[in-house]
Amino acid sequence: MSGLTYLITGANRGIGLGLAAHYLNLPNTTVIAAVRNPSSAGDLKALPAGKGAKLIVVKIDSLSRTDPATAVAELKSKYSISHLDVVIANAGLGSFWGTALDTPIDEFVQHFQVNATGTLLLFQAVYELLSKAKEPKFVPIGTQVGSISQIESFPLGATAYGTSKAALNFLTRKLHMEHQNMVIFPLAPGWVQTEMGKGAAVSVGIADAPTTIDESVAGLTKIIDESTREKTSGIFANYDGTTVTW
Repeated sequence: MSGLTYLITGANRGIGLGLAAHYLNLPNTTVIAAVRNPSSAGDLKALPAGKGAKLIVVKIDSLSRTDPATAVAELKSKYSISHLDVVIANAGLGSFWGTALDTPIDEFVQHFQVNATGTLLLFQAVYELLSKAKEPKFVPIGTQVGSISQIESFPLGATAYGTSKAALNFLTRKLHMEHQNMVIFPLAPGWVQTEMGKGAAVSVGIADAPTTIDESVAGLTKIIDESTREKTSGIFANYDGTTVTW
């Protein structure tokens, strides 16, 4: 939807870059692209912008406990951002594909820090600005791999990734219950042709993931734009319009 202010984490590649490109192309829209290293955000800065649209790049590393709050302070003081309409917690980690027995504890902890802890830190930091929006939306990008009831359907070596995303699901549902004035739900993007998606595919002998970034982004943005507190908040949504079981 045009005329809104969006904050997207992990916006310099993959799904995040696709989301940033989509929303920046809308008129009178502000896209805040949060990345680990703003100095290497060349692809973002090359994106075409709609009439009156604006791109702001800020630093948020999901492993940092201070980056989210620092970025929000910068948005208020340097860019005069007074509210955030939509925050898409897209940044995520999926870099180790192994069984529970083979998963190093450091990998397990790091996946949890990025995918779950990092999302809570982000919500705590953006809450004030989100609260000032007319219809605030907080949408973490989840995955069906994080569904406990569907674990048999995804025989991946995804102990670290899946566990952290299951924790993200609980966190998101909890936020939905605690903040009645917001639209909050986890949104699965499909098995997408990103670096992470390909890594998972290769781990099970497949050349690449089945879903293109364009297909995923088209579905994600439709769900986000049409989401409401009554219809969407608190469910586990999928990019294709279906609902995922917890």
